[in-house]
Amino acid sequence: GCNPLAETGRSKLQNQRAILNQQILRAVRMRAGAENLLRATTNNKVREQVLLELSFVNSDLQILKEELEGLNISVEVYQNTEETFSIPLVPLGLKETKEVDFTVPLKDFILEHYSEDSSEYEDEIADLMDLRQACRTPSRDEAGIEMLISYFLQLGYVENRFFPPTRHMGVLFTWYDSFTGVPVCQQNLSLEKASILFNIGALYTQIGTRCNRQTQAGLENAVDAFQRAAGVLSYLKETFTHTPSYDMSPAMLNVLVKMMLAQAQECVFEQIGLPGIRNEFFTLVKMTQEVAKVGEVYMLVNTAMNQEPVKENIPYSWSKLAQIKADHYKALAHYFIATILCDHELQASDDEDQQEKALSQLYDYIPECLMVLTVLKDKIQRKQLGKAHLRKAIVYHEEALRVCGLCKKLRNIDVLQEVLTAAHKRSLLKYAQQETEDDFLSLIQVPDILPKTEHKIETIAPQFSKVKVKDFFHRLGPLSVFSAKQRWTAPRTIHIHHEAGELGFSLKGGSPVQIYCLDPVCSAASMGLKEGDYIVSVGGVDCKWLGVNEVLEKLKSVGEQPIEMEVIS
Repeated sequence: GCNPLAETGRSKLQNQRAILNQQILRAVRMRAGAENLLRATTNNKVREQVLLELSFVNSDLQILKEELEGLNISVEVYQNTEETFSIPLVPLGLKETKEVDFTVPLKDFILEHYSEDSSEYEDEIADLMDLRQACRTPSRDEAGIEMLISYFLQLGYVENRFFPPTRHMGVLFTWYDSFTGVPVCQQNLSLEKASILFNIGALYTQIGTRCNRQTQAGLENAVDAFQRAAGVLSYLKETFTHTPSYDMSPAMLNVLVKMMLAQAQECVFEQIGLPGIRNEFFTLVKMTQEVAKVGEVYMLVNTAMNQEPVKENIPYSWSKLAQIKADHYKALAHYFIATILCDHELQASDDEDQQEKALSQLYDYIPECLMVLTVLKDKIQRKQLGKAHLRKAIVYHEEALRVCGLCKKLRNIDVLQEVLTAAHKRSLLKYAQQETEDDFLSLIQVPDILPKTEHKIETIAPQFSKVKVKDFFHRLGPLSVFSAKQRWTAPRTIHIHHEAGELGFSLKGGSPVQIYCLDPVCSAASMGLKEGDYIVSVGGVDCKWLGVNEVLEKLKSVGEQPIEMEVIS
């Protein structure tokens, strides 16, 4: 993990998030106390004072929530440091948690359940706690992702080893909601595992926003990171369906997956346009459909963000940014099609059938007064339809700028204002360059543009198997037998005496090996050895991970001398 005391922009934001979470927790407790008092009292004077106090507390909570939203839209910190002229991408902040001390509960369980000396496992418990602590400040790269995944996988081992399904272990996990700052506490590992998954997705989004969008490699990495973020969040939604935290509710995760895929689609469009967009008919047709696709996915994201119950908790600025991007990219689609119509005339050498087919596929319907081939051949109609598209583009640009002006947080993002203003001015300039003749075509409502992409964006499922993790508590024995849900006796010592070179029993199974075909009259049976017992040690040497041949070799290596063997039932 990163140095938690490092004064980077990202760590400062996370520290502010932690402080806000504590302030929100205090305010929520005060509100709960005031509400309890209000229900309990019948004194009118006390009720008036409590109601006044409640109004102050609710105001404080609203202010704190707005500050938390400000952190969620502090996108500049997460962007690439290179000078760029692109609309910022939105990352997710990491969920904050309280420290957890595993020492006493795990040591008690090892002694009680596994009948082993728990002091011998202090290093393993310390390793687990160190790994959890490091996961609070992961580095923003593949190493950080790998560390979070390794802790998530390690939790699977810990859950099987120490968390029986019938009782709680007394370990309380507390995680703060990423959007509301309200803490959620649970004694089982579901909240812990779900929160780590959320942070894996969040870290992928931070990696994606950090990529250099001025290079092909950087944009490819950004697309990959957002697809992986969407994959992890989708896996979280399907696997942990009852997590009591707003930011990990199915509805919220559904919106976040849509948002990450939309950002991946946006990066795909930037990737196509990075070498420069040639002012050529079929190139512009392709770009029109690609950018219309980006506008469509952001429109769907904005619609999803404004549905209940997500609407109450999603940052207002995120919803407005999705609306701005939907309008901005729709405007670009109309600008591109206007450029096709205004800058290109059908030449004798052009394939008019291909051009007619390509232009027809851009529209969801064609107005009755327009024939595509006629528009292609008639210079005046081309210009007039092109101007109509420019007018539509200008309307979308102006709407994007208006919405941006309404949101205080977005107004302060300089590069967003610059990109929107530059695109608006370009459309106005293009419109001013056209001849000013008017006729009935100028009144036509231009049809909507059909979105289409050659680069289908899908979620990439998390590949946990690529991260190799060794169980910290490997020494307890094979998990198939030595787990929290299994019950067995305390180890019993059996003294083995060779009788005419025979043990009086056979062995079977993998590790640990079991007693098989026990002779009921042999000395081992008389000392309490039972059919099906597991051998855990021979001559003081741990045998939980040894196979049949290795255990037999140890039993026979002492010759005629008696040997001690520990077994469990």
